[in-house]
Amino acid sequence: MDLGVRWTLHGDGRTPAPGAVVRPDERLSWPRTFGLGAQHVVAMFGASFVAPVLMGLDPNLAIMMSGVATVIFLLSTRGRVPSYLGCSLSFVGVAAVIRAQGGTSATVTGACFVVGVALFLVGLAVQRFGARIIHAAMPPIVTGAVVMLIGFNLAPVTASTYWPQDQWTALLTMLVTGAAVVCLRGFWSRIAIFLGLLFGYAVSWAFDRIFGRIHAADAGGEVTDHWRLDLSGVGEADWIGLPSFHGPSFQWSAILVALPVVIALVAENAGHVKAVGEMTGDPLDDELGTAISADGAASMLSTAVGGPPNTTYSENIGVMAATRVYSTAAYWAAAGFALLFGLCPKFGAVVAAIPGGVLGGITVILYGMIGLLGAQIWLNARVDLRNPLNLVPAAAGIIIGIGGVTLKFTDNFSLNGIALGTIVVITGYHALRAMAPAHLRQEPLLDSGTSAYDGPGDQPASS
Repeated sequence: MDLGVRWTLHGDGRTPAPGAVVRPDERLSWPRTFGLGAQHVVAMFGASFVAPVLMGLDPNLAIMMSGVATVIFLLSTRGRVPSYLGCSLSFVGVAAVIRAQGGTSATVTGACFVVGVALFLVGLAVQRFGARIIHAAMPPIVTGAVVMLIGFNLAPVTASTYWPQDQWTALLTMLVTGAAVVCLRGFWSRIAIFLGLLFGYAVSWAFDRIFGRIHAADAGGEVTDHWRLDLSGVGEADWIGLPSFHGPSFQWSAILVALPVVIALVAENAGHVKAVGEMTGDPLDDELGTAISADGAASMLSTAVGGPPNTTYSENIGVMAATRVYSTAAYWAAAGFALLFGLCPKFGAVVAAIPGGVLGGITVILYGMIGLLGAQIWLNARVDLRNPLNLVPAAAGIIIGIGGVTLKFTDNFSLNGIALGTIVVITGYHALRAMAPAHLRQEPLLDSGTSAYDGPGDQPASS
């Protein structure tokens, strides 16, 4: 059985020839392959350890399970789809809503486990019926609106939780991170979030030395005098040890909040597979269902032991584009490095010590970028917002999702925020389409394309 773990040496094993690429089933020399693996780890670091911190989960376990998830993905796709799987930022808002409702880490991972199951089943359906069913159930207007409301729903988390902890550090971190995203080039631009975090660390340390303790809200929301950067836990942490595991807990209210993220994950996987296929010159539409189900299976395993769910990382697509090396051997090396990081509690303590003000500056940009990916999906698909069939359900669902509108059914059951907004977008669009006059139904739901992301110039959805 071909598992995609055999590679032929590309050329002299040093660098690709002019105009050539290192294909997924090829590799450079092993030292260079390990070096590329380390570069992939750095590229995914920014999002992959910020996300679990924002979700209140163990960053050590998140990094470790990202390595495991990557191995599952590579084996499932038989080495045809080079990809790194890391913690999905799409779940950050879900975690914030669940915790605001009194949920624990087990409740968060339980809800995310169910999302993994749903994603796995979607992948099986795509394998069975073809990728066109994605377009039929979730046309671009629906997908873009859901991604948008998931991202913008996070705005109150930044405004009320992170930013007040240290507004000046947050402002400086936001400015430097934004400048890094825009002004840096190549590899450095892909780790701009990571560089922003490093800057925030340095500023927090300097402010503690210059101004002393800050009188502001701490991570728990209590106003106290405290250090901006508290590294006491780093000194107490061991160099080698297992991360903390826990089992999932299942609550219907949390599951309903989390399920809409399936739409974002399908969009991310579809964009990733399409982008990799175009860059390598090997169409991978036949692997879309496998990729989606592999992502779902990996997320199920991760959340079953207390880690976050995962998704394909567009940051690593950038590394491949810059190096012209698409070898899956480099991703195996990256997975190995991630496993080693996961076994270092001191690393996790450093991550857990990220000051709240730094997270405030980072999340202003990060959450907005997540939401605007929904607009990017509309642009790529040339969605016509002058058409009321597109405009009405999207407008209603986005306002409900962002504003946290609640629909109460009984004393013990209600729908609100992300869950209610998503239901309004999906059911509203399909119901209105069934009643709309023919001239408003401009496009058939089932067309000759493989998905909703087949327009020219498409870019992969970001993690």
